[in-house]
Amino acid sequence: MRGDRSDAPCLGQGLGYHWEIVTLNCTCPVVHFVVKKVEGKGCAMTDNLETAGLEALKHLGFKHAARERALPKSRTAIRYCANCIRATHRQEYEVAAELLGQAAALLAEMTVDLQGHQDIFYAGFVQDAQKEYAEAATFMALTQNRPLPLAPDLSIGWASYLNGLGEAVGELRRYVLDQLRRSNFDNCEIYLRYMDDIYALLITIDFPDAITGGLRRTTDTARGILEKTRGDLTIAVRQAQLERAMLALQQDLQNM
Repeated sequence: MRGDRSDAPCLGQGLGYHWEIVTLNCTCPVVHFVVKKVEGKGCAMTDNLETAGLEALKHLGFKHAARERALPKSRTAIRYCANCIRATHRQEYEVAAELLGQAAALLAEMTVDLQGHQDIFYAGFVQDAQKEYAEAATFMALTQNRPLPLAPDLSIGWASYLNGLGEAVGELRRYVLDQLRRSNFDNCEIYLRYMDDIYALLITIDFPDAITGGLRRTTDTARGILEKTRGDLTIAVRQAQLERAMLALQQDLQNM
């Protein structure tokens, strides 16, 4: 991006002389600034003010370039996690594991990209990607009856991990309904217990939302999903028992 003398931003007019940006090259990962002093009439700008402007532009330029590198990786990682969850529902675990690995690689790259920019790292989009990654990883582990990976295992923060674990309750409900259609009632009881255990954990986390990233809202949502799933499973089991009783009665009557 180049600016001519009439369009370029001007600092310090009226203070002795002013300077303006002639060239701003924001090509990642290096940001270059070329500054040209322009003599003014009756001015006296201090050297510190000129240095402050130059350093501020350089600092913010580097920060902007780091954000532009990391933001697309966050979106791509979230897409990988969504595809991983879909593959898990189809029980295509090898595909799901590959997608999860690709998401993990992008999360690691974002951590490196924003290593010197913690304000951008915690702006929200990195935590969103970490939350989706935790949801996909924990959901895949639960459906395979494997131990849950912990936040350090996934190289993510605990707040993102707990929110992702809470959102995995919704995916478990969908998985339970799929098992119900196949009359796999024993599996449904197992996954309902997983959902109950997750909710029991989440209600013990009593910290402000600024610390937990809105976990209280996630916990409330998980509770509603859990109770609805419990009701659906109870009705389905009772109906199956009634069908078996009626079938047994019909056979007894035919044998009389």
